[in-house]
Amino acid sequence: MLALNWALMPRQRFWKPFIVVASYVFYAAANPKFCFLLAGVTLWNQAGAVLLDRTDDERRRKWIVGLAVAGDLLALGFFKYYSFFAQDVDDTLNSVGLGVPVPLMTVLLPVGVSFFTFQAISYVVDVKRRLVKPASLIDCAIYLSFFPHLVAGPIVRAREFLPQLAGPRDPDRVAVGAGLGLIGLGLVKKVAIADYLGRTIVNPVFDVPQAHNAPDALMATYGFAAQIYCDFSGYTDIAIGLALLMGFVFPQNFNSPYRATGFRDFWRRWHMTLSRFLRDFLYIPLGGNRGSRLFTYRNLMITMLLGGLWHGAAWPFVLWGGFHGVGLVTEHAIDGRIGRRTPAWLRGFVTFNLVCFGWILFRSQSLGLFWDFLQRFAVWSAPTLWTFPVLALIGIVIALQLLPPRQTEGWEVRIERLNPALLGAALAVLILFVGATVPSNGVPPFIYFRF
Repeated sequence: MLALNWALMPRQRFWKPFIVVASYVFYAAANPKFCFLLAGVTLWNQAGAVLLDRTDDERRRKWIVGLAVAGDLLALGFFKYYSFFAQDVDDTLNSVGLGVPVPLMTVLLPVGVSFFTFQAISYVVDVKRRLVKPASLIDCAIYLSFFPHLVAGPIVRAREFLPQLAGPRDPDRVAVGAGLGLIGLGLVKKVAIADYLGRTIVNPVFDVPQAHNAPDALMATYGFAAQIYCDFSGYTDIAIGLALLMGFVFPQNFNSPYRATGFRDFWRRWHMTLSRFLRDFLYIPLGGNRGSRLFTYRNLMITMLLGGLWHGAAWPFVLWGGFHGVGLVTEHAIDGRIGRRTPAWLRGFVTFNLVCFGWILFRSQSLGLFWDFLQRFAVWSAPTLWTFPVLALIGIVIALQLLPPRQTEGWEVRIERLNPALLGAALAVLILFVGATVPSNGVPPFIYFRF
């Protein structure tokens, strides 16, 4: 794949169809039917972008972008949220004795639908705002289907990616060291850390909380904090690394989120491309902080509730978003009076533990299991699942994020200076080592694949 990419790169009329076909074949591995949805979203938004470019009438442009975004949200809503809302409506009607039958269908969730619909929305909105010109149809298809970020992000804006398609990428300017290093780091995070924590401490406790005590519940909470960070940032590292080896640059998606000193700081560090999407396409259009305090608080809560719902069609996700919304509102309310006078280390300690409490909601498969999990904190006895590897891995994941940024940047510079052949050999050895840790039932999917 990589060799063909660079062999065809100088001949863009061959490279562009090749990369579209390769990306669709990659996506079809999950389910070939999903490709029709991806193609439909591409054609719909490209049509909207072209119509926007052909008219200067602002009223008409608002209608066009409104229809384009509505189509994207309709597709996302049907595939991701139909069953959730239909079941809730049916349960509510039955609870009040109406018993009106609601058509319930099993709708298969397309992998990565949240990511490529958000990118499609950003494309037509940026065209409407005249931040980017409409791309050709094949460039739009590459942008929405490009396989490194297709199924789990990062959410790449059109104005960041489309200019990179203007001409062939220069192989002499490829950051080979950074690309290989990120791929290796991502594999270690995912397979050697996240999956290990999942099967040894997180899944046993969260799946059956009634069978465990407070120490195990506490360790599972911190274990999931480490797991989800390593799982998602590991995928992002691999995606960014693959893109770099193909000559493309993606935006950063994580920046030591567990060293955050507040909820605002956390969302500047965690899933950064989603954070800026919610800010630019939801929070600011709602009015942002251009108004009274209550107006700002309302906009924060709406943004975070919808951000929680974006993560999954279940009430724990909505409440998780609401929990972060309350945290943001509280910070805004006390900032300048209490917040800035509190030592940074204390703010960081409180923020980390509050974020970890929120992860309990995020990981719980239902509100009932969430409540069962919380009740375990009242049952104190000797831990049964604490092991040295678990404690060490959780400690290492958190401790590395507390290092000064200059130290980690220094490592990146040293890796980039290494010989590419040596790095390739090191990556091959690393793959063999990581592969040896995989259990007989294989590697579980990335957590964010289902979003």
